[in-house]
Amino acid sequence: MRALVTGAAGFVGSHLSEALLDTGAEVIGVDAFTDYYARARKEANVAPLMSRDRFRLVEADLADAELAPLLDGVDHVFHLAGQPGVRASWGAEFHDYTRHNITATQRLLEACRRTRPRKLVYASSSSVYGDAEAYPTAETLRPQPVSPYGVTKLAGEYLCEVYRRGFGLRTASLRLFTVYGPRQRPDMAFSRLVQSAVRGEQFVVFGDGQQTRDFTFVGDVVAAMLAAASSDWCGVANIGGGSRTSLNEALDIVAHMCGELNLVHRRVARGDVRHTAADTMVAAAAFGYFPSTTLSQGLAAMVAWERAGQADRSHVVELPEQDRKAAQAERPQRTELVG
Repeated sequence: MRALVTGAAGFVGSHLSEALLDTGAEVIGVDAFTDYYARARKEANVAPLMSRDRFRLVEADLADAELAPLLDGVDHVFHLAGQPGVRASWGAEFHDYTRHNITATQRLLEACRRTRPRKLVYASSSSVYGDAEAYPTAETLRPQPVSPYGVTKLAGEYLCEVYRRGFGLRTASLRLFTVYGPRQRPDMAFSRLVQSAVRGEQFVVFGDGQQTRDFTFVGDVVAAMLAAASSDWCGVANIGGGSRTSLNEALDIVAHMCGELNLVHRRVARGDVRHTAADTMVAAAAFGYFPSTTLSQGLAAMVAWERAGQADRSHVVELPEQDRKAAQAERPQRTELVG
């Protein structure tokens, strides 16, 4: 396989690129290194891949880059690039979402229409459902996103479908439910939770903690993408973790691993849905997807990764107080539970 992975320096993209290389594939990674969170974090994600002889990283923005050279000889495309985050998608920043989630996707599909890869796998989101009509939620239910971010991810899905039906482009859109694991984006709830627990810092809970999510470990998501890419199936499928869990239950699991948590409660944020739960029967039947990682196992992996990183940083000279405050100010101020 020669694969193109967009968003290769991101959380899921770096894990997927690693897995592809492990199977013997050649991987061309593309990333725009947008400023949604620190570039250094993304460079750290991709650093282990740079020494592997079948990996090449190209810094480019899909919304205006020349795409034909990137697709030359590519037989599988994994489209993970996009502007993330539910809470940032309101207001003036919406332009970034239309550019990176809609325009970039349309341009990539148009380029693939000419090069005809065997399969394009698109990373969609459970945010397309909004406050769903039923749980677990099946793909047949009407999408009704409650955030601009969800609207743009649904638009990407629709673009994949119209190019599939209009031009015979083989596409698979996977609706990912709250992906977590080592290297998770720093604004995501589990990333902040684990960091706060390991370092003894404060963690902010938005709402009462009774909101539920279908938390999905990144290794299961990668397995789903590889399986979808190698199958004959095309269409839209949910990818969930196999169990609906409240945030409070997740807090208890981390507290059991790390000790008592320092929690502060704030009101729920606009655009956050109350519940998500995936019906994954389509993915199971179409390409044999079954999640294999429990929430406890996945959170243990995150805790171990955070502790290892803290140990790696133990030899670093402490920053002066004013520099430390400046560095903290650069961290994303949003905490996302999904998106």
